[in-house]
Order: sequence, then structure tokens, then C-alpha cells
Amino acid sequence: MARPSRPADIPGLPARRAALRLLDAVLRRGDPLELALHGAAQGLPAADRALVHAIAAEALRHLPDLDALIDGATRQPLPNDAKARMVLRIALIQVLALGTAPHAAIATALPLVDGGPRKLVHGVFGTVTRAAPALPDPPTLPEEVAARWEAQWGGDMPAAAASAYGVRPPVDVSLRHPAETADWAEKLGGESFAPGHVRLPDHASVTELPGFAEGVWWVQDLAASCPARLLGTGGGRTVLDLCAAPGGKTMQLAAAGWQVTALDQSKKRLERLSENLARTALAATIVQADLRQWEPERQADAILLDAPCTATGIYRRHPDVLHRIGPRQIAELAELQAELLSRAAQWLKPGGTLIYATCSLEKAEGEEQLEAFLRQNPGFSLQPAQQGELPQGICPDPEGWLRTLPDTLADKGCTDGFFVARLARAAQ
Repeated sequence: MARPSRPADIPGLPARRAALRLLDAVLRRGDPLELALHGAAQGLPAADRALVHAIAAEALRHLPDLDALIDGATRQPLPNDAKARMVLRIALIQVLALGTAPHAAIATALPLVDGGPRKLVHGVFGTVTRAAPALPDPPTLPEEVAARWEAQWGGDMPAAAASAYGVRPPVDVSLRHPAETADWAEKLGGESFAPGHVRLPDHASVTELPGFAEGVWWVQDLAASCPARLLGTGGGRTVLDLCAAPGGKTMQLAAAGWQVTALDQSKKRLERLSENLARTALAATIVQADLRQWEPERQADAILLDAPCTATGIYRRHPDVLHRIGPRQIAELAELQAELLSRAAQWLKPGGTLIYATCSLEKAEGEEQLEAFLRQNPGFSLQPAQQGELPQGICPDPEGWLRTLPDTLADKGCTDGFFVARLARAAQ
């Protein structure tokens, strides 16, 4: 006689349990999704790890809409951190976004309740799925995020952000040799918006495309390529690429003829940078250090500071930031950025150029940061970006800096949200 099935025997249960741990790490502890994945899915096969990531990421992308469905099927709202709500989010997103059959989703959900209200979870799940709902397209932004962005950018911005959120982000690549742009756009079947750029066709398998193994190009969002573009060609001059990993800007600068010193605090991310340099046959001096404690031996001709930030500008690829980031995190990181910017400015030669950039949609990490720096450092001035230096469809702000928003290149698949300012130090 066959023994009864135990929870540990249910196919797929370990992956769903890991997804629950991952979602809890993001929503309750505020951990970044990508960093928390390692611990949550430790020991699982690669395919299961991918499933864990997909469940958690899609649940985060559609969290307000999932919660609306759950609340519509309960007489009294469940607390946001209640395990029953977390389990229902995981079960429902599999059915509504990942194509899992309802019976399979609930079979791997109920054991996760661990002595909790299994009857409630089963009942709510059945009520929702029998109604055959569809998740809104585009997804609904968290209310506090939409309100914050509306206050900063106006009433149209949250709608544009939601629209971009519902579209799979395109894959851009930067070329080692910009002169070969037309040839590689044709070989890759993509579209170019600037020298040294190709936007790949949808669903392209990056590592299998021509030129990847040979190091002809690397993946880099179009907006993320703009900071290095504003430095132009190096001609053998020196540049400090601060907070450099995983190395897209480092490779751009090296390919443009700069002598690059790439600094980052993360050993793991620097290992990836080294791998990228080896693949592309580009050279840079790599330094692992805390920028708050490190000092260069001599001043540099140029500095690129891609400062640590909230990363709300890459919310399309990292939906966890919309649930982890609030006023406190923005204020803390803005304080760190001011410290790093002030410190880096001392390392620039007179007459040199400093690029300040963040992948943030928060003015405190961009426009307000720049204005405060210029007030406190009269020896620096804004060197306005020019249209001819930037990709098609990306325009400098009338004030001279660069700001990409969710509606930038909306007809071409959008870009990440970035702020970039080019500063010149007065010659002495």
C-alpha cells in the first residue's frame, strides 16, 4: 500500500516555499530581490531558481492588483504581512500571469500556510479563480509611489510609468567599435539610435547572438550609456569610474580611449566586471575599495560617478524597488550621494570634467543633488549636454542636464530612468 503523500513530497513545493521566503524578504525586511534570491533559493536547481524569481518578481509587479482581488473575496481585509495574504499572492500570480493550472497552484500553496487558516486560503483562492479575472494591463503602481512621482513630475507621469511597467523592457547593447554600428545592427536584426548602440529584437537570446562570445558588444540600457557618452573620446587621458561594476561604463570608456581606473566596493560585482573586460579584450585598472575611505594617488582628467541610489529608474526590471523604497531610503541615499560627490570632486584636475549620474526617478537624487553641489562648490559649473552627443529621442533638459523619464522613447520601448549632469572644474 502506498504511503500517504507528505508536504515534502509534493512536486514543486520547495520552489514555492522559496518564493514565499523571497517575497517575505523583500516586503517585510526590505531586501533587494536579486540579493535575497541567493539565500531564499539556496540548494535548488537552476530551473527552480528561475521559477522562484519569476513568481516573486511577477507578484511584486502586480501586487496592488493581486491585493485588490484578495480583498474583494474576504469579508475582513487580511493584514499586509499575514502569511495567508502572502501565500494567496504566490498562488494567484501563478494562475493569472504564469499559466499554472489552478489545482497545481493551490496544491503547492496550502502546505505553505503551516497550520494557519488553510480553509480561508482555499476559499479565497477558489472565489477569485472561479471568477476568471484578468490582471489589469498595465499593472497598477503602488499608491504611495504614484503620489510621490505625481508630486515631482506632474499628473501625466504616473500613467506613463504604469504604461512602461506593462511592457517588457527592450535589450540594448553597446558596441566596442561604434564605427561598425550599421553592420552590427543588420547582423543582430536590431535598430540603432546612436553610434555604438543596437536595440535587439524582442525575445533575442543574448548569449547565442553573433558577437557576444567574441566580446564585440555588451548589454547596456540606452540611458545607462549616456554618462560615458558625455565624456567623449579619451585620447589617453585618465578617468576614474567610481562605483563602476558591473562595468558597462568602464568598457565604454576604455573603448573610447580613456585610461580607466574602475573602483567598486563589491568583490563579486568586480569579478563580473573583470569577466566582461576579458571577453571584450578591453583594459582597465580595477580597485576594490570603499569610496568613502579610498584616495587616488593623483588627480584625474575626468571622473564618472554613477552614484549608489534607490534605483527607482530601473523599476521595470526590478519591481521590488517600488515596494522597498520610500522617503527614508531616498533621504539616506541622497545624503550618501552628496558625500561621495563632494569627495570625488577633490580628485579632479583643474579644467577637468565630472559626470554625476543616478538611475533614479527621484529629484532628491538628481536635480536637487546637483543644485546643492553647485551652491556649495563655486569652482564647478554645469557644462550643458548637447543634442548631438545623445541618442535619437533623448533630449537634454533646457537647464543643461539629462533626465530620462518613463515616456522617453515611449514609441520605441522606453528607457530606464536616469539623471546625468556634466560638470566642469574651473582651470587654475
